[in-house]
Amino acid sequence: MILPAFGIVSQIIPTFARKPLFGYASMVYATSSIAFLSFIVWAHHMFTVGLPLQAELFFMYATMLIAIPTGVKVFNWVSTMFRGSMTFETPMLFALAFVVLFTIGGFSGLMLSIAPADFQYHDTYFVVAHFHYVLVPGALFGIIAGVYYWLPKWTGHYYNESLGKFHFWMSFIGVNVTFFPMHFIGLAGMPRRIPDYALQFADFNAIATVGAFVFGFSQLIFLYLLIKTIRGGEKATDQVWEGAEGLEWTIPSPAPYHTFAEPPHVK
Repeated sequence: MILPAFGIVSQIIPTFARKPLFGYASMVYATSSIAFLSFIVWAHHMFTVGLPLQAELFFMYATMLIAIPTGVKVFNWVSTMFRGSMTFETPMLFALAFVVLFTIGGFSGLMLSIAPADFQYHDTYFVVAHFHYVLVPGALFGIIAGVYYWLPKWTGHYYNESLGKFHFWMSFIGVNVTFFPMHFIGLAGMPRRIPDYALQFADFNAIATVGAFVFGFSQLIFLYLLIKTIRGGEKATDQVWEGAEGLEWTIPSPAPYHTFAEPPHVK
């Protein structure tokens, strides 16, 4: 789910930055490198099972190596925005939150990749905080950004921008209030997969619970916005977004069943 989200964000950011994507080739190579390395680092979940030292070193260094192509992608996104004429519609807000929060999740992943340190972090709520900062902002925020980006093209109607931004801020606040405290209770020693927890973890767990309800409620707003947009609203233009480029922005909104009667001219 994360790699498709990378592709979605790589289309959204240049649109709202009014600037071409910085380094197309490096983005492709970085994505390919992440996909390849992801297949050979599976044992970084198993540092505490008694792996031979050579295996621990291999999986530790291979996992840390993923930070390099990931850093290239973040550099590309930030460089694309640098000195761009940016606007902050809802898709761009979700894309920016994706970059920031996914980077936070990446840093905690780098901590977990260090085998000696993982003996403390392993099977605690620090791990829960890490992978939710990767999966929720990294995958879900990227996908939601794509839905907002293409929703006018799919439905033929513009969505309510104020409602979309309200959904974003509720989601952004809810995610951070839910998962950021888990770093602290994990470092304090709270294990995963338990039916109950010690009293000293109650305050942070209560904060996380409030955040989870906020995040869940915000998705009901999203559902309402989707239904409202599908049923009607302001008619969307062909291009939809001022800086949008590509063949999908040259056809009517919503797209006709037979998209092109003859081959389009590609510049």
